[in-house]
Amino acid sequence: MTGALEQMLAERANAMLDACTQCGKCFEACPITMPAGVHGTDPQTAIAGVLDIVRNGSGPEASELWANSCVLSGECVKVCDYGVNPRFLLSLARIAMAKAKTTPDERRKRGVEGFRIIARDVLALSRMQLSDAELARLGQFPHTEAAATETPDVVFYTGCNVLKTPHIALFALDILDALHVTHVVMGGPAHCCGVGQMRTGDLDASGRFGESTMDKLARGGRTVLAWCPTCNVQFNDFMLPAVERADGKRPFTMMPFLLFLRSKLDALRPLMRTPVPMKIALHRHTGEPGVMEAAAELLSAVPGIALIDLGQPSPGLMSNYLRALPAYKRELQRNELQAAEEAMVDALVTVYHADHRELCAHERDWPFKIVNTLEIIGASLGLHHEDSYKRLKLKQDVDAILSDCADFSAHHGLDTAMTMPAVEAMLKDQPLPLRRN
Repeated sequence: MTGALEQMLAERANAMLDACTQCGKCFEACPITMPAGVHGTDPQTAIAGVLDIVRNGSGPEASELWANSCVLSGECVKVCDYGVNPRFLLSLARIAMAKAKTTPDERRKRGVEGFRIIARDVLALSRMQLSDAELARLGQFPHTEAAATETPDVVFYTGCNVLKTPHIALFALDILDALHVTHVVMGGPAHCCGVGQMRTGDLDASGRFGESTMDKLARGGRTVLAWCPTCNVQFNDFMLPAVERADGKRPFTMMPFLLFLRSKLDALRPLMRTPVPMKIALHRHTGEPGVMEAAAELLSAVPGIALIDLGQPSPGLMSNYLRALPAYKRELQRNELQAAEEAMVDALVTVYHADHRELCAHERDWPFKIVNTLEIIGASLGLHHEDSYKRLKLKQDVDAILSDCADFSAHHGLDTAMTMPAVEAMLKDQPLPLRRN
């Protein structure tokens, strides 16, 4: 898709630019304008400025700030009456700004550097926690992709970063097995969605990565279950529409894993026999339509679970999408932890892996657990996988973590040049500092 992705995105952008009436409803619906400091901007002026950025690579300061602060909440998409995807246009605005400020070589270099860091950390942290058999089950050995002799019911697409918290992905596979849903697993850096390259403005590289992964996913089957919401948005907002525009059809349908699991709730419910007596609250991000509702419905179906709503804001796709607003992110997390304490919950329950990474170590300092949605469903099914990522992060010491994982590291041939920076990154992935740190 070298060169073609940029052309197809431009064609879609032009159609939306023509359709957009600049009514400003998208700006009014955006939950991030206040934290981003642009809430006083005239809504019509704000969206008009975004259209200027898409066309020219620059625009009014408030429009640039709004685009750079986007957390992919999707609220803008819900209110548009003209078939425009404002979230898509805000993404294109960020790409246009990146291209206007950097040369092609700089964009390519930044994309490569970002990919190498992700690949290093995913490879190191997954292999510091998993056996060969577990890595193979998660599709991390090339020969495992060719193991299936018949087309499976679904492809389970992990994305990259959930492999840092591998117990989540292992629970997902166990649940599919319990439901007798046949599957193949693909993911990790060898199946990159191309979002990192797109963020730097290197659309050629993004197109190559995305096309390669789409080809692999299409060989696996017609239904792809995405764990990672970033990958789901990247394919459904960008890559698959580009292919459809070129070929007239999409090679597969991609949907979030929890939406698929909710569709199987009638079959899942009688399998959840073990009561899990807990009062819990769900850590929410509503950027993916229906996912939080699916998580709440699934958790409420577990015998013994009492799910309460903490009444906290839930903007964005995941916590890490608030990176442009670090003070606001810390405030959100602090307020939620305090609300959970006041509500006397037994656990604050995450859905996505990025949220789990950022929150799990707070278990040390608060009177409740931090667990993932699939841990609770799995417990009711009689399943168990240790949250080794949380166990390691709770140590809060690089040397202690490296020592704990020494056997796995030696078995997989990892040296400290790879493992140490990955562990350091793990501990720095802590937007709200721990109380005793």
